[in-house]
Amino acid sequence: MSHLTEQHYPSVTELVLSARALAAERPGLCRLRQIGASRAGRPLYVLSVGRAARGVLVVAGAHSNEPVGGPTALHLARQVLDVRALRADTSWHFLLCADPDGASLHRSFAPRSLLDYHRHFFRPAGPEQPEWAPSVLPPDQLPPETRALLALIDEVRPYLQVSLHGTDLGGSWVQLTKDIPGLAEPFAKSAAELHIPIETSTSDAAGWPVSGPGVHVMPEHGTDALFPSLPEDITLSTWHHAHRYGGRTAIIEVPMWASDLVDDPARHPAPREALRQISRRLRSEALRVEAVLGETEFADAEEQALPEGCAPLLRASLWALRLVPGLADDWLRPPPQDATMTYVSSIDAFGRRLPLRAAAMLLRILEEAEDRMAPRLERLVAHWSGAFEMRFRARWVPLEHQVEHQARTVIAAARHACVDHD
Repeated sequence: MSHLTEQHYPSVTELVLSARALAAERPGLCRLRQIGASRAGRPLYVLSVGRAARGVLVVAGAHSNEPVGGPTALHLARQVLDVRALRADTSWHFLLCADPDGASLHRSFAPRSLLDYHRHFFRPAGPEQPEWAPSVLPPDQLPPETRALLALIDEVRPYLQVSLHGTDLGGSWVQLTKDIPGLAEPFAKSAAELHIPIETSTSDAAGWPVSGPGVHVMPEHGTDALFPSLPEDITLSTWHHAHRYGGRTAIIEVPMWASDLVDDPARHPAPREALRQISRRLRSEALRVEAVLGETEFADAEEQALPEGCAPLLRASLWALRLVPGLADDWLRPPPQDATMTYVSSIDAFGRRLPLRAAAMLLRILEEAEDRMAPRLERLVAHWSGAFEMRFRARWVPLEHQVEHQARTVIAAARHACVDHD
């Protein structure tokens, strides 16, 4: 699980400094501007390259615990500057970090293990995630980050929006709001060359149509969900906002740690029993986190009573725990008849993440408050992190490979979506 110490995800400050240097180096082609501010007043920056009317919008940092998007955006900006053909008839716009407040709380810039990653973990509750907020909140309650992103989409009117995401452990996959014919082949080729497994049946896109291994197309509005307990309406997310301009969105996931268990299309011999066990474990682990919380001085405390800066951590932890009962019930439903080894492994990973993330964020609060329950929760976080990496035989994906694979997939998506759009 160890890797080189120079494997470092840049902070938002480092991203902005690098973008500013690019803009100063090529002022005729490149500009950096602020398009809004976060709830805490942190600026939202967009780096634009090229002058063409037709545009691609690339969104990085929508999930604070997925920091690969920032370096990928900078890598792509340099490529577009260096390769005239990429900007000949297309302008590129890079939102460097969609959630700078979240990025300030997730402090795992050079994780050496899954435990190290979770010891500094933060991922906000769903209503506080800029891309996701419209799927769970009414329009008049959207956070400023979401409003700025929607305004940017309205300005650019992209034929393609790309959202850069990264899973902690697993494989790579793509989600599309509309199909991009031809994308599956270059996506698969890149993954093979960089030794990154393709997650062929991710739980994030369970039951969706596929246009190739690991390339999933979102179903039409009103389609029955395989996991009906999840509260969001995905068609209301910022991903679908580009459709009003004839565009589409690609969400590109790449793993920090790879597992070949998520790239096994063989049929699972007993998926129903496996999912029952995952469901039972999910309930049990969530109850253990809730039991620790109940013994703390913060069990029923107002947010104002928390240590400074800890309120988002508690909201996120409680939000994750509230998802557990419904998902545990969902996983007791009969699985698809053709459920694969990958399908079950992906749900297994999902089931491990929820209580682990809730525990990790709660632990940060307890340590800040020097609460007596912190050591007990620390043992849980350490045990679950270790079990997760051992179960999935985790291996670190070099950062340059994460970035290269994501960048290649963005460029392939832009080329194929351009042909299909025309």
